[in-house]
Amino acid sequence: MTTLHEKRAAKHFKVQSDVSSEQREHRRYDLGGQTLSVNRWDANRRSTAPLGYLMDLSAGGVRVRTDQGNIKADSQIRVRLELPSYAGISPFIDTAAGHPQAKTEWIGWLAVSRVKKVDGKSFDVSGRLIDMDEMDRGMLGLYLSTQPLAA
Repeated sequence: MTTLHEKRAAKHFKVQSDVSSEQREHRRYDLGGQTLSVNRWDANRRSTAPLGYLMDLSAGGVRVRTDQGNIKADSQIRVRLELPSYAGISPFIDTAAGHPQAKTEWIGWLAVSRVKKVDGKSFDVSGRLIDMDEMDRGMLGLYLSTQPLAA
Protein backbone atom coordinates (compact mmCIF):
# COMPACT_ATOMS: atom_id res chain seq x y z
CA MET A 1 0.00 0.00 0.00
CA THR A 2 1.35 3.42 -0.98
CA THR A 3 0.80 6.33 1.39
CA LEU A 4 -0.31 9.78 0.28
CA HIS A 5 3.12 11.15 1.25
CA GLU A 6 4.88 8.65 -1.05
CA LYS A 7 2.51 9.44 -3.95
CA ARG A 8 3.22 13.18 -3.68
CA ALA A 9 6.98 12.59 -3.55
CA ALA A 10 6.81 10.32 -6.60
CA LYS A 11 5.09 13.08 -8.61
CA HIS A 12 7.86 15.61 -7.98
CA PHE A 13 11.04 13.59 -7.65
CA LYS A 14 12.54 10.90 -9.80
CA VAL A 15 14.53 8.38 -7.85
CA GLN A 16 17.41 6.86 -9.75
CA SER A 17 18.18 3.36 -8.61
CA ASP A 18 21.58 3.03 -10.28
CA VAL A 19 23.59 6.05 -9.08
CA SER A 20 26.94 4.59 -10.18
CA SER A 21 26.00 4.84 -13.88
CA GLU A 22 26.23 8.64 -13.69
CA GLN A 23 29.57 8.83 -11.91
CA ARG A 24 32.82 9.27 -13.81
CA GLU A 25 35.63 6.78 -13.50
CA HIS A 26 38.23 9.58 -13.25
CA ARG A 27 37.86 13.11 -11.93
CA ARG A 28 38.14 15.75 -14.64
CA TYR A 29 40.34 18.83 -14.12
CA ASP A 30 39.83 22.09 -15.99
CA LEU A 31 43.19 23.17 -17.42
CA GLY A 32 41.88 25.60 -20.04
CA GLY A 33 43.53 28.64 -18.47
CA GLN A 34 47.05 27.17 -18.62
CA THR A 35 47.41 26.99 -22.44
CA LEU A 36 49.17 23.62 -22.42
CA SER A 37 49.57 22.34 -25.95
CA VAL A 38 48.77 18.88 -27.30
CA ASN A 39 50.68 17.64 -30.32
CA ARG A 40 50.12 14.98 -32.94
CA TRP A 41 52.96 12.47 -32.85
CA ASP A 42 54.52 11.09 -36.04
CA ALA A 43 56.39 7.95 -34.94
CA ASN A 44 58.13 7.48 -38.30
CA ARG A 45 59.76 10.91 -38.23
CA ARG A 46 59.81 11.13 -34.42
CA SER A 47 58.37 14.63 -34.70
CA THR A 48 55.30 16.55 -33.61
CA ALA A 49 52.74 18.83 -35.22
CA PRO A 50 50.41 21.07 -33.19
CA LEU A 51 46.94 19.65 -32.55
CA GLY A 52 45.53 22.20 -30.11
CA TYR A 53 45.32 23.26 -26.47
CA LEU A 54 44.36 21.22 -23.44
CA MET A 55 40.97 22.27 -22.05
CA ASP A 56 40.46 19.60 -19.44
CA LEU A 57 42.14 16.38 -18.50
CA SER A 58 41.54 13.33 -16.35
CA ALA A 59 43.56 10.20 -15.77
CA GLY A 60 41.44 8.54 -18.45
CA GLY A 61 40.62 11.17 -21.06
CA VAL A 62 41.17 14.61 -22.48
CA ARG A 63 39.36 17.51 -24.17
CA VAL A 64 41.41 19.50 -26.68
CA ARG A 65 40.47 22.80 -28.34
CA THR A 66 41.67 22.81 -31.94
CA ASP A 67 41.13 24.63 -35.22
CA GLN A 68 41.40 21.40 -37.23
CA GLY A 69 37.92 20.63 -38.53
CA ASN A 70 38.85 17.37 -40.26
CA ILE A 71 38.86 15.24 -37.08
CA LYS A 72 35.99 12.76 -36.88
CA ALA A 73 34.47 10.86 -33.96
CA ASP A 74 35.45 7.17 -33.72
CA SER A 75 38.94 7.92 -35.03
CA GLN A 76 42.26 7.57 -33.26
CA ILE A 77 45.03 10.15 -33.09
CA ARG A 78 48.58 9.50 -31.91
CA VAL A 79 49.28 12.33 -29.44
CA ARG A 80 52.07 13.66 -27.29
CA LEU A 81 51.20 15.29 -23.96
CA GLU A 82 53.82 17.30 -22.12
CA LEU A 83 52.93 18.59 -18.69
CA PRO A 84 55.23 20.52 -16.35
CA SER A 85 56.16 19.05 -12.97
CA TYR A 86 54.13 20.58 -10.17
CA ALA A 87 54.84 20.55 -6.42
CA GLY A 88 57.66 18.08 -6.98
CA ILE A 89 55.36 15.59 -8.73
CA SER A 90 55.89 14.55 -12.33
CA PRO A 91 52.82 13.47 -14.28
CA PHE A 92 54.28 10.27 -15.76
CA ILE A 93 56.73 7.47 -14.95
CA ASP A 94 59.35 5.86 -17.21
CA THR A 95 59.81 2.20 -16.25
CA ALA A 96 61.87 1.15 -19.30
CA ALA A 97 65.26 1.60 -17.59
CA GLY A 98 64.52 -1.06 -14.96
CA HIS A 99 63.85 1.42 -12.17
CA PRO A 100 61.10 4.06 -12.28
CA GLN A 101 62.10 7.56 -13.28
CA ALA A 102 59.95 10.68 -13.45
CA LYS A 103 59.09 12.09 -16.87
CA THR A 104 56.94 14.95 -18.12
CA GLU A 105 55.79 13.58 -21.48
CA TRP A 106 53.52 10.77 -22.61
CA ILE A 107 53.01 9.49 -26.15
CA GLY A 108 49.99 7.35 -26.91
CA TRP A 109 46.61 7.08 -28.60
CA LEU A 110 43.59 9.31 -28.20
CA ALA A 111 40.35 7.52 -29.15
CA VAL A 112 38.09 10.38 -30.28
CA SER A 113 34.57 10.01 -28.93
CA ARG A 114 33.15 13.47 -29.63
CA VAL A 115 33.88 16.49 -31.83
CA LYS A 116 31.89 19.62 -31.04
CA LYS A 117 32.03 22.93 -32.90
CA VAL A 118 32.66 25.76 -30.42
CA ASP A 119 32.60 28.80 -32.70
CA GLY A 120 33.32 29.63 -36.33
CA LYS A 121 36.79 28.09 -36.38
CA SER A 122 37.32 26.14 -33.13
CA PHE A 123 36.37 22.58 -32.22
CA ASP A 124 36.47 20.63 -28.97
CA VAL A 125 37.81 17.11 -29.47
CA SER A 126 37.12 14.76 -26.56
CA GLY A 127 38.24 11.20 -26.07
CA ARG A 128 39.91 8.53 -23.98
CA LEU A 129 43.65 7.97 -23.58
CA ILE A 130 43.49 4.30 -24.45
CA ASP A 131 46.98 2.82 -24.15
CA MET A 132 48.23 4.48 -20.98
CA ASP A 133 49.65 1.92 -18.55
CA GLU A 134 48.39 1.78 -14.98
CA MET A 135 51.55 3.31 -13.48
CA ASP A 136 51.24 6.40 -15.72
CA ARG A 137 47.48 6.60 -15.11
CA GLY A 138 48.04 6.51 -11.35
CA MET A 139 50.78 9.16 -11.46
CA LEU A 140 48.65 11.38 -13.68
CA GLY A 141 45.77 11.09 -11.20
CA LEU A 142 48.10 12.04 -8.32
CA TYR A 143 49.59 14.91 -10.37
CA LEU A 144 46.13 16.28 -11.21
CA SER A 145 45.01 16.09 -7.59
CA THR A 146 47.78 18.55 -6.65
CA GLN A 147 46.64 21.19 -9.17
CA PRO A 148 45.07 24.31 -7.68
CA LEU A 149 41.31 24.58 -8.15
CA ALA A 150 40.03 27.34 -10.38
CA ALA A 151 38.19 30.09 -8.49
